[in-house]
Amino acid sequence: MRLYCATIDGLDAKEVEVEASFTKALPSFQITGLAGNTIQESKQRVQSALLSNNFRFPPLKITINLSPSDLPKQGSFYDLSIALMIALYGHTQEQNRRYFAFGELGLDGRVKDTKAIYPLIFSILSSSKNTESYFLLPKEAEDFYLQIPNLKAYFIDTLSEGIDILKSPPDIDYKLKELPFLHKDICSDRYYFNSNFESDFSDIIGQDRAKRAALVAASGFHNIIFEGSAGSGKSMIASRIRYILPPLKRDEILKLAAHNLEISPLRPFRNPHNSSTKAAILGSAVGHTIKPGEISLANLGILFFDELPHFPKNILESMREPLQNHYFTISRLQAKVSTPSDFMFVAAMNPCPCGNLFSVSKECRCNQKEIDAYKNKISEPLWDRIDIYAQMQEGNVSTHKISSKDMQKQVLESFEFQKQRGQVVFNSRLSGDEFLDFCDIDSKSRQILETATSRFGISLRQKDKILKVARSIADLSQSRIIQKEHLLEALSFRRVC
Repeated sequence: MRLYCATIDGLDAKEVEVEASFTKALPSFQITGLAGNTIQESKQRVQSALLSNNFRFPPLKITINLSPSDLPKQGSFYDLSIALMIALYGHTQEQNRRYFAFGELGLDGRVKDTKAIYPLIFSILSSSKNTESYFLLPKEAEDFYLQIPNLKAYFIDTLSEGIDILKSPPDIDYKLKELPFLHKDICSDRYYFNSNFESDFSDIIGQDRAKRAALVAASGFHNIIFEGSAGSGKSMIASRIRYILPPLKRDEILKLAAHNLEISPLRPFRNPHNSSTKAAILGSAVGHTIKPGEISLANLGILFFDELPHFPKNILESMREPLQNHYFTISRLQAKVSTPSDFMFVAAMNPCPCGNLFSVSKECRCNQKEIDAYKNKISEPLWDRIDIYAQMQEGNVSTHKISSKDMQKQVLESFEFQKQRGQVVFNSRLSGDEFLDFCDIDSKSRQILETATSRFGISLRQKDKILKVARSIADLSQSRIIQKEHLLEALSFRRVC
């Protein structure tokens, strides 16, 4: 009999074969293969669960080996596979069938779910050789696991049910469960989007320009910075952008669930405090254990830095790589792992240390030296990676309101427009031939761009970003060509030193 479990090695799952040996010696039960404390403790749970199911331990030495033996392992989900290997020792399994067993055992033989199981299953199934494998999983999480494509699973409540299934495997009536969210079919792909707006843009009075900038940023997944006085609404706008972001495919939703254990079409929103450590923001590695940082947990969603200049200089400078390449490499003596960091960067900052520089009713208490030192905390290379700069409007008395539902509708229409022209990535991620094909402009608009580049000293990277922002503005207008007004609006979202 062969059974498999798994462990996390870096960010991916690695198969673990569970082996059992019964030898003539003093009766004992031991587990080998660099099994951690949680697995060593499983001996008591396994023994109690087997005795509760009328299993009689033979007067032999029982050895369980978790192979490969040089890979550290932790987790209570090994209980089920260990117990099954003991209960079915000597049983001949059906040929060409690979079984993975995950679950924590209660003392009475109940099979319980743990939060560590889902990311392991998702990673295992990403390998083509495992799409035909069979899984034994806790029945209490059946509805959750049934939403995973290619999962052939038997869901069990007790250890005895698992024993019966492996002795005589019944047929599986596999049926992929449809996600219970609003969706839209675009170019033969199904995309899911959020319909519950816990925070709504209609709560924000005025700030029309900042809301327009947020709409453009959401449409093209552009990095954006809001600058304005305290209380002007920067954080309110930033926290509402996640509700209008483009929709997600099924596999993207399931990938996000590996971190938050919640299947939802709402993209993640990470908001670390400026006192967070570098390891908390970027991630860390201890031996074979990789702990993702905020930049990885924000993957496919938003990473929001409030009070941007108050973040340590070394953290801000380290943000250059993920903002440019959309991944971050954690390199240590025993591990080197690249973590995905494809997030939309949103930041908010005051114009000066006291926050009153733009105020029309309060006097700024800062001198020029303090203002320069405050702004110099953000280097030009970091500014160069920001697509949109939006200055909050002080003393804005506009009563115009727009709801998140209306803004989401515009983003969805823009997203569909992008897909219908054959675009694979967001506008902010365009490069190479795609950039040349989709961001081309006429000679008159190009002359305007060249003039602005010369006058304001715009870098080549920033020049490309202006064209990408203009492409998003054109998409919101359902225009196949970037026109003059689109380019001029994109230029208006650039920071003027």
